[in-house]
Amino acid sequence: MEKAVDEGGHRPVRRGTPAGEDIWSGTWVTERLGVELEGDEDLPALLGLALRRNPKRAHLLVSHVLGKHVPQSPAVVYGHGVALGRRVRELLGDSAHDAVVLGYAETATGLGHSVADGLAVARCLHSTRRPVAGTATAGGFEESHSHATSHLLLPEDPSLLAGEGPLVLVDDEFSTGNTVLNTVRDLHARYPRGWYVIVALVDMRSPADAGRLDEFARGIGARIDLVTTASGTVRLPDGVLEKGQQLVARHERASGGGSGAAASGPVAQFPAPLEGASGGGSGAGASGSVAQFPAPLGGDGGSARREADGWAGHSGARGTARSAPTGPHPAGGLTRVELGWPAGLPDGGRHGFTPAHRARLEHALPDMAARLAQALPADAHRVLVLGFEELMYAPLRLAHELERTTRAEVRFSTTTRSPVLAVDDPGYAIRTRLVFPAHDDPADGPGERYAYNVAGGGFDAVVAVVDSAADTPALHAPDGLLARLAAHTPQVLLAVVPSYVPAPQDAPERPATMLPEPLRGPAFSSYAPEEVGWLLQDLSHVTLEAPTEEREEAVQSGGAHYAESLPVEYQPSEQYQELFHAALDESAARLAHAVGVVTETVLAERAPRPVLVSLARAGTPVGILMRRWAQHRHGLDLPHYAVSIVRGRGIDANALRWLAAHHDPRDVVFVDGWTGKGAITRELAQAIEEFEKLEGVTGFDPEIAVLADPGSCVRTYGTREDYLIPSACLNSTVSGLISRTVLRADLVGPDDFHGAKFYRELAGADLSVAFLDAVSARFPEVTDAACAEAKDLLSADRTPTWEGWAAVERISEEYGIHDVNLVKPGVGETTRVLLRRVPWKVLARAGAGSDLDHVRLLAEQRGVPVEEVAELPYTCVGLIHPRYTRGATGADGRAVTR
Repeated sequence: MEKAVDEGGHRPVRRGTPAGEDIWSGTWVTERLGVELEGDEDLPALLGLALRRNPKRAHLLVSHVLGKHVPQSPAVVYGHGVALGRRVRELLGDSAHDAVVLGYAETATGLGHSVADGLAVARCLHSTRRPVAGTATAGGFEESHSHATSHLLLPEDPSLLAGEGPLVLVDDEFSTGNTVLNTVRDLHARYPRGWYVIVALVDMRSPADAGRLDEFARGIGARIDLVTTASGTVRLPDGVLEKGQQLVARHERASGGGSGAAASGPVAQFPAPLEGASGGGSGAGASGSVAQFPAPLGGDGGSARREADGWAGHSGARGTARSAPTGPHPAGGLTRVELGWPAGLPDGGRHGFTPAHRARLEHALPDMAARLAQALPADAHRVLVLGFEELMYAPLRLAHELERTTRAEVRFSTTTRSPVLAVDDPGYAIRTRLVFPAHDDPADGPGERYAYNVAGGGFDAVVAVVDSAADTPALHAPDGLLARLAAHTPQVLLAVVPSYVPAPQDAPERPATMLPEPLRGPAFSSYAPEEVGWLLQDLSHVTLEAPTEEREEAVQSGGAHYAESLPVEYQPSEQYQELFHAALDESAARLAHAVGVVTETVLAERAPRPVLVSLARAGTPVGILMRRWAQHRHGLDLPHYAVSIVRGRGIDANALRWLAAHHDPRDVVFVDGWTGKGAITRELAQAIEEFEKLEGVTGFDPEIAVLADPGSCVRTYGTREDYLIPSACLNSTVSGLISRTVLRADLVGPDDFHGAKFYRELAGADLSVAFLDAVSARFPEVTDAACAEAKDLLSADRTPTWEGWAAVERISEEYGIHDVNLVKPGVGETTRVLLRRVPWKVLARAGAGSDLDHVRLLAEQRGVPVEEVAELPYTCVGLIHPRYTRGATGADGRAVTR
């Protein structure tokens, strides 16, 4: 891989003062935790340090020039992006005209757009976490370290990403490379090209991560260049997580509670450096500074505490300490400013932004900024233009024009969904925090949003710029963003940019393709032919298996997707087989009861004669059991098919086409074994929406019916308890001898079903039918109780709470993993981790009984520690080894835990 920036050797940067400033905004964390930046001397001018609110996340890099957490001059923010873009244009030469710039939501949407402005001739797009009705998804990927991970790509022009020109990927920080690898892996599989350019304000990778990107580039046969403003790395001393936990706990005690200091007036004494941490630097008054917190807006103390964490100063550009009021400003007025946004001009790059769009914006900016200037108070000397989450570029350009044409000191920052601990100290990057509810009806449900370093900023006016989708009652509510701002500035202006929605596109014509009939046993699977039809292609002749350690390294390095290969089938020991049979004997009645509950719910609520479609392969035994229950209780002979769904790739569209051609989509009920954190639930909903838009076929209901829903992700379930489902204990030998599904471009064409293998050679160890028979035999004894419980559930509130997803996000941060895909909650998912992946550790709820006997045995066999946790929402959680390489296991294949 050729780099456009010569990193050179990393040198420790001074923990003192950037040029022209008083105190570096990383001093507070450095003095207490010993965390240091090493590398270019410019790093302190670009970055400060803060702590995530989670005590086991030691640090957070906070950019001074991004315009997200720290109010900054719009000229500085825009200038950094444009300068990077000009360097990219110089690198690309004539190829710049064919380039597409892709910025990452939410922090780098404005940066990516500014880079595109620097190129001048390139089209740009940014990822989004906001689904848009009527717009097809051109791709998606996961951001492993982000608070919210799933990214969508929604270009209005379907050909935007399909060209062969360079793809320029822009993020604010290049830390591990995981996000870029996820993106390139997904897009390269769909739209292969020969040149990628990665652009970031700072490159903070370790040498190992840098080498990983080189290896990935060679693996896909593409050129990958890197353009950054500065480079370095973060030095983390031993024990930093434990010290961080102590530090956060001391801060919370000093400030009056876990949510920050009370906002009604008491002072907060901030803790001195921990013993053993580095004690140099300028000594930013850390052991003796006090913070005066603002009084409540007029409600109780609880709502006031949500309002602001810290008060007495403002970290201006590059962390400069700035005097500010000692209390809140009386609630000021709200002025709505009509911008005169050009009709039909996109509000940003969510659906694509072209050089022609840029020319229209440039022409309109002076008039729009003049309208804002006219609405500002005459005596407004310090003005903040506050963007909204992904909406960064339009507010930035308005702020830049306002700064250029008025005498006011204009600053720019943006609200965010990312929670960060606020500490009021000049040597800390996040001085204050406003908290308010989300106000754009987000797809992932309601939640808190934040504006940092606004309270105490001494702003005479704040211009809040949102898109029309976010101009909702929640924005104007007593606890909404506008009210929070009004408590800290004399004047709040609201400017609303029309949310751009692409015109609906006609579904493209698809050539008539004869899809094959479903595969059935005994030719494919050990199940009887009437039990299930597999909408898959048989890949039994292809060698797809790879050692677990090699697969894990390839997946985590970005070199392969998990669905492109298969794990070597686990051959259970005699002791493990005994555990399986004991678990089946003990739980068969409980499973039969849950099968009855979910089936009765489906028949009463979804369809009188449903078409069961199980998600292969964990859902397939459950689909067969549901079919058997319908026969037992109602004499129904329900059709049942198994289809493939792949995380990050979606459901098999050809299988959906076959189903739509042979059945009414409204009768289809998707079935799975259990929910973990709900990733497949979300994947299915997104895939169905995309399929219906592209194909013009409607009626599929993405709601999944599951046997067990410990993550509270669905409405249709047999139980929400997290207990052992014995079919999770084994792989193919309890799933009809079928492998997990495979999706690889050289094996699965555009008109093919996804693939799988039939392990005929394992027939001697097959327990698939025995498992089904053992559970079905208990149907008669549980029928009355199951029907009664189903009747009760039908009248109960079964709204998903998604508490499982929230727990996974928390665990990911607490254990320093920062990738929800490596956290597998529940007994079934934990078992899969131990059977198929490289496990790091298992978290077990204290007091969990025999449901975990097989987990403990597998963990012992693989040398994986089992850690008891007092308050775990699941019976257990499996953690995949983070940042795995083959060096993460010993010569004997056992996991290394440190």
